Order: sequence, then C-alpha cells, then structure tokens
Amino acid sequence: MKRSITILSVLFLISDMKSVYAQYVPEYENGFRVKISEDDSRYLRLMFWNQIWVREMQLNPGTSINGQAAQRSFDIGARRMRMILTGQISPRFMMMAHFGINNQTFINGGAAGAEGTGGYGAGKKPGMFFHDFTSEYAVIPEFDPITGTNSFFSLYLGAGLHSYLGVSRISMVSTTNFLTLDSPIFSFPLVEASDQFVRMYGIYGKGKAGKLEYRLSLNKPFATDLQPLEENVAVDNSGIVKPSLGGYFEYHFLEQESNQLPFKVGSYLGSKKVLNLGVGFYHQNEGTQSLQQGEKVHHPISLKAVDLFLDLPVGQKTKNMAFTSYTGFFVYQFGPNYLRHFGIMNIGSIDAGFTGKTSISGPGNSAPMIGTGKILYNQTGFKLPDFSGNDKLRFQPFIAYTRANFEALALPSIKWDWGANMFVQKHNAKVSVQYSLRPNFLSPTSMDGYLGQFTLQFQTFL
Repeated sequence: MKRSITILSVLFLISDMKSVYAQYVPEYENGFRVKISEDDSRYLRLMFWNQIWVREMQLNPGTSINGQAAQRSFDIGARRMRMILTGQISPRFMMMAHFGINNQTFINGGAAGAEGTGGYGAGKKPGMFFHDFTSEYAVIPEFDPITGTNSFFSLYLGAGLHSYLGVSRISMVSTTNFLTLDSPIFSFPLVEASDQFVRMYGIYGKGKAGKLEYRLSLNKPFATDLQPLEENVAVDNSGIVKPSLGGYFEYHFLEQESNQLPFKVGSYLGSKKVLNLGVGFYHQNEGTQSLQQGEKVHHPISLKAVDLFLDLPVGQKTKNMAFTSYTGFFVYQFGPNYLRHFGIMNIGSIDAGFTGKTSISGPGNSAPMIGTGKILYNQTGFKLPDFSGNDKLRFQPFIAYTRANFEALALPSIKWDWGANMFVQKHNAKVSVQYSLRPNFLSPTSMDGYLGQFTLQFQTFL
C-alpha cells in the first residue's frame, strides 16, 4: 500500500499540466494531472484549496461566547479546506469526487459531539465529508474525438450527489474564483435544510445547443421534519419527501464558457469576453408546512431567478484591466412567512442573562437570509491597471448590494459588502479584504441600525 501511494505521489509531481482555465496561473491550472493513456484521453486530476478567515465583528445583542457575554469578537478559522478529484475514465465517461471541510472556528465546526476541553474539545477535528460524487456519460459530446469536430448540440447525463440544482448562476459559482469574498448565501436557498451543503442525490442532464447552455435535474431532497408552531408561518417539513426538479438555462452572447464541471466562474479577470443571460428554477411539491386555523397544511417550494453576468477586458490591453458585474433577481416561495436566519461561521450562543432587546435573528452574526419574498442582488468589481510589466501584484476592488423584501418582515433587509482582492498569482494565491454591514432586526417591524464585520481572507488553490 505504501509503495502504491509513493508511486502515485511521484506521478502527480511529474505529470504535465495543460492550460484549461485562463483565470488561473498557467502552471497551476490543471492541478495535479496523471495520464492514464498515452494520448491523454484518460487521466486523473487533483485540485485542492483553502480559505482562511481572520475576522473582527460586532455581535447581535444577547450574544455570549464560551459562556461569557460579548458585544464584539475576533477570530481566525477555516472557511473552506477542500479537494476535488476528477477522472476521465474514457473519452465519454467521467467521475468527480469533491470532499473537504467547512466553517471550522475556535469554538464550533468540529467533530460531531465535540465539546468542552480536550482532544475532542469544541471546534476540534472536524469530519471530512463528500460534497459532490458523480458519474457522468457523454451521450453526445461537445467535441467528438473520433471525427475531430464540435457538435452544435451536446448532451451529458450524470447521477450521484450533485449541485446541478438550478435557480441561478451564483447558486453554482465556484468557491475558488469569487469576485467578492464569498457567496451571498441566499443564493443557496435550501442550504442545510433539504440539501447536503448545497447538494442532493439525483440525476442530471447538461449540455449546449449552440450558444445556449442548459442544466436540468431530478432530485430526491433530504427529509425535513420541523413542526409548525405558529399560525400562518411555514417551516421545513417535507413529510414523505416528494422529488424535486431544478434547471438553469444560460445564453452566451460572446465567448462560450466550459461546462465540464458544475461550477461557474465568478471573475475571469479579463481573460475572456463573457456576457450571459440566464434563467433558472427549482420546484418541490409539499416541501414545507404551516398551521392554518390549527390544521397542518403543505406548501410547495417554488424558486425562480433571472440573472446577467458580464466580464470584459477594458482599456489598453497592456494594462490588463477588467470589469466584472453580476445582477440577479430572485423570487422565492416557501409558503407563508417562511424565513431563515443564520450567519457564516457563527461563533455566538444565547446569553441567558441578557435583559435587553435581542435580535430576532438570534446571537452572533446571524441575519435574515432566506425566505418567501423577492431579492435583488448585484456585485461589481474592477481589476485595476497593472503598475508595471514586472509587478506580479494585481488589485480588484468590488462592491455588493443585497435588497430582500421578505414576506415575514415589514421592512426590507439590506446588506452591503465592500472590499478588494489582491492577486499574488491570480486566483491561485490571493488575499481579500471585505467590510460588511448586516441589518439588526429587533422585531419583524423594527430594526436598530446595522452591525459590521471586517474579514481578511488568505486563499491558495492548486
């Protein structure tokens, strides 16, 4: 066994790496690649990355950390540590395994049952798990290796634990090349409710018809069993669990994008000219329940979105400037007054001794995030001109705006993000900073200003 591991490690190190995605540094674009056949039609490819967060934030009123009342906090943790292994087993058959950990902090995000002090204390030794695991067959490949020609229409069928759930482009964006620091999270409307970290078991079809790219899936959502306790307020309870349908259609007006993997690019840094218009959906019958005059009533989950993505090089070619913008409009229907609150890597707990007015979102950095209603979102960034031809550092300031009109809230929930990326080696090695403001709702009809969070991220990707 040790001999096999050693041989595989050597193969990884000596394998050639061809250019595939131009937003990465050429020597890293394919990760580690091992040829299985001499003509390179069969291969294994390994990619891995991590994102470490350093944060200073204001906490919601009524928060405690490790048993002590707290209004602010400082922490360092792992937002993501992941790996992807893809295998082109034959010219028509591919498998993908995506695994890793997420959201490990000094106090939570560790192994199941980890608490207190010691080897398995709070936040320690998180369990690695599969995010995606799919097998895919090219029924009508985009490029026919036998004839050497491109097909107008392509079709790939796959099955497994997958993320082709539809709704929007930003619902399927790669975590390695975000424009902003992270996903806006509402773009994952089922996260950790009826999905497994934005994935479900199902079968999917994908491909292109000219400049139109399509993705469709039939899924079996994970069971939910929350009990409705308030009149006319829907919660996640899927009963016997009906199947769901998801889809996303995107027209490429300029250059076409690769769809080999499910993950959409967040920022090309001007390496491609992209203008895409997309529409998506997700639907499941009887996905939630509410009390109506004391009786339990089922409601469908029906999600729709339309979005526009633009990424273009601008100005003098030698300056390598680029403009990137994404705008999406989302219409979510989960049932009456459905609303979920949460915060990324939330380190806060309820302060039992707090006597003031608490946030309806709970402790920590939680805020209204997903619910029945309409959401408008935009993120825009500009890659600044190179300072000199020999300077490896590149800078990309950005801004993002979220306006959510949730049925359960009388006021709009508005969130702002400002920041910048500093690219040492494009997306393979970058440092990002972001300052975010989230609303502090004290009741569904009132709020007490905004609370801030500063985040510094270190990302490496190979």
